[in-house]
Amino acid sequence: MRPLRRKRVAVIFGGRSAEHVVSLKSARAIMEAIDGERYAIIPVGISREGTWLAGERIWELLWEQGDLSGASRAALLTDPRQPGLLIEEPPAWRFVELDLIFPVLHGPFGEDGTVQGLFELCGIPYVGSGVLSSAAAMDKAVMKILFQQHDLPVGPYLYFYRRQWRKGAESLAEQICGELGLPCFVKPANLGSSIGISRVDRAGELGPAVEDALRYDDKVIVEKALPGKEIECAVLGDLTPRASRPGEVVPCNRFYDYRAKYLDDRSELIYPAVLDPELEQKVQDLACRAFTAVEASGLARVDFFVHPGNGTVFLNEINTMPGFTSISMYPKLWEVSGIGYRELVGRLLELAERRFVRLSERLTAPPE
Repeated sequence: MRPLRRKRVAVIFGGRSAEHVVSLKSARAIMEAIDGERYAIIPVGISREGTWLAGERIWELLWEQGDLSGASRAALLTDPRQPGLLIEEPPAWRFVELDLIFPVLHGPFGEDGTVQGLFELCGIPYVGSGVLSSAAAMDKAVMKILFQQHDLPVGPYLYFYRRQWRKGAESLAEQICGELGLPCFVKPANLGSSIGISRVDRAGELGPAVEDALRYDDKVIVEKALPGKEIECAVLGDLTPRASRPGEVVPCNRFYDYRAKYLDDRSELIYPAVLDPELEQKVQDLACRAFTAVEASGLARVDFFVHPGNGTVFLNEINTMPGFTSISMYPKLWEVSGIGYRELVGRLLELAERRFVRLSERLTAPPE
């Protein structure tokens, strides 16, 4: 009997966003966990400038920030009849058929719906949320508006654009201090990994914090600092999502910033979090509702502020492509919930295929 061909999975990593290095770390762990008997891995790296590249050593070249001139350029073929990848091999291009894509991309140009739209045009199943969900979850202001429409508890916030700040910084600063009060958090609306985020304790810190956020985005969101534990919950599924046991983040700095997440190992991750059963169930229910509110699929990590004393829970944000190293909170939460890293990666690939079949049947259904 002829053995079945292994399905070809393009693992895409790197990218143009400030979370380039985070993407590389996640992708390495995922490629090592993919079942080699079922899947053949095609590594595809995206340089910081946005060039798509392929080759066995492309991960190492991007990690080492080495000379990429000898790497092969790559491009997805936007033809659903021939789902695959074109790899440059002068004087021609070689075609590689693809069955699945695992986009391990964080931030703009990877997690915001842009690359998901490309996958849709190519007609290739991919891990994670679709165009609408990815875009909505990436924009923290739009995300919170959707949460509010679904009666989910969010803390006080406001947002504005660069042009508004340039024309009326003083009045906006007064509005922030008057409506939200201090301390507050100033963030780029479209970014992750706590890049560009500042905690503001005094009015004089507000201007520099906004200017720092504007380095990364044209839109800024300001959130009132909320009391309580920083609790995270992982979600897995599609139309009927399932939540993991929650975990707690105890940052080593004033808040869980980029340094505390990736450079300083003094932050503490507690999984599962110490919450009474009723409060834990409340967090899990809200996590699934947040997942549904933005129409997410595959995976997401939902972040909360939880006050154990009075049971108050505020939903902070949802991340549709969370960090995925072997020590990241998302896989660790599933590990304590009974799903190991390797099994988790396999389930995500299976969910991607199921979602693709479901949506394909909808698109090809004859008119009534």
